[in-house]
Amino acid sequence: MRSAALITLALLGAPLAQAESLPAAIQQIEAKGAVIKGQFDAPDGLRGYAAEYQGNALALYLTAGGKHVLVGNLFDAKGDDLSAEPLQRLVHEPMGKVLWGKMQDSAWIADGKADAPRIVYVFSDPNCPYCNLFWEQARPWVESGKVQLRHIMVGIIRADSPGKSAALLAAKDPAKALHQHEAAGKGSALKALEPIPEAVKQQLAGNMALMQGMGLQATPAIFYLDEQGRMQRQQGAPQPQMLERILGKR
Repeated sequence: MRSAALITLALLGAPLAQAESLPAAIQQIEAKGAVIKGQFDAPDGLRGYAAEYQGNALALYLTAGGKHVLVGNLFDAKGDDLSAEPLQRLVHEPMGKVLWGKMQDSAWIADGKADAPRIVYVFSDPNCPYCNLFWEQARPWVESGKVQLRHIMVGIIRADSPGKSAALLAAKDPAKALHQHEAAGKGSALKALEPIPEAVKQQLAGNMALMQGMGLQATPAIFYLDEQGRMQRQQGAPQPQMLERILGKR
């Protein structure tokens, strides 16, 4: 089972309305915290249900008698995963759309042209060396106008990380300030902003709540859309062979 964007029940909101009452056995799974997202066809008298539980997609299979539930992926005689397509369609894709919208509404700093055909979101900490590495890796795509990186600023690595993120967000020209900071690398002269203005403090709090709600614990956390428009995630600075998958053709 592929884990796409990890995201909490609260972040996703209410479950999809059910056209009919759920069977009692499925209701018991729902009572344990699973959110039923839809029903799908299954073989041999089984009834399939797609669920989201603590940010993960689960396939539930109700037996023909209606009294028992199997949880997990179902494979056919060829070894094909019959759970993958319905989970992608009913759980992963809706989760990705919600998450993409949440990131779009967060406090980010643009790196690249506004009309770039590809958008990539990055949770960034000013003290994160791997964030800086990805910034360097992405230069050919950003400078050619093919990609805009949107840095969702957080402060988790050092005590002065929130203040440094605040300094970038509060700068007269945040994009320029971020470029100067990242281009300087270890020689950056960026100073933490103290005290942090209330408005900027709220921006950082919102970014942190989003990050925590997604189950993310480290930076950089990179999110992009694949060729099918489905959201994908890369944790940490990618290996060189992954760059074109994230950023597109050079």
